Amino acid sequence: MNKTIRIFSSTALAVSLLVGAASFAGEAPANIKAAVSNPARPAADSDRDANRKPAEVIAFAGLKAGDKVADINPGGGYFTRIFSKVVGPQGKVYAVVGATALAAKPASGDAMRALQGDAGYGNILLHPADFDKLTTPEPLDVAWTSDNYHDFKNRDPGFTAAMNKAIFAALKPGGTYIVLDHAAEKGSGGRDTNTLHRVDPELVKQEVLAAGFKLEAESNVLANPADNRTGKVFEGDTRGKSDQFVFKFKKP
Repeated sequence: MNKTIRIFSSTALAVSLLVGAASFAGEAPANIKAAVSNPARPAADSDRDANRKPAEVIAFAGLKAGDKVADINPGGGYFTRIFSKVVGPQGKVYAVVGATALAAKPASGDAMRALQGDAGYGNILLHPADFDKLTTPEPLDVAWTSDNYHDFKNRDPGFTAAMNKAIFAALKPGGTYIVLDHAAEKGSGGRDTNTLHRVDPELVKQEVLAAGFKLEAESNVLANPADNRTGKVFEGDTRGKSDQFVFKFKKP
């Protein structure tokens, strides 16, 4: 490949990624807006929407009715509840909670057990599985992890590589893997994962691509240029306003 072709290819890739992000910049579909505005959501969740922009992020992800989605390490279920309403009765939401952690501390699954037992969220299933060995009862359309990847980097060396490969295997061909997290300084790799709760976006890209994924698009909907990426994400003025990246990977 000569230099001219290489330059053209790199430019074309950059343009395609920007187009991918821009194509979700308009109005979110009606079912996503309805899921976000659902009055049954906890007030504590709704109060965070201005910062977390769930409608925009989920529209970017392309989640749709009937999808089978894994919410990996769902916490209190902020996105889990919204996913449930977006995918509807023909869809399924697997709330993936670490099996080893759940066995050691059964109460860590209480929030997802409560959702699973709520008639208003009948398509949510608590799914215990260690993330680096993840399997699901059926092939997935979407795997999603939000503000978790930096924590996964604090586990055993090789954990995220094994996790990304397991997610790749669990997805259908053409399935989507969404990674959303707090951005660390460029070139910092995994230096700040335990101290600042941030991760270098380029490290995430490298690791996920190494598992066989293709980067389809990235969104700046949660970007904050005013954040210099040097503060702890849960402290002071940074809380709720950290510079975040959203990557959309595709299984070929």
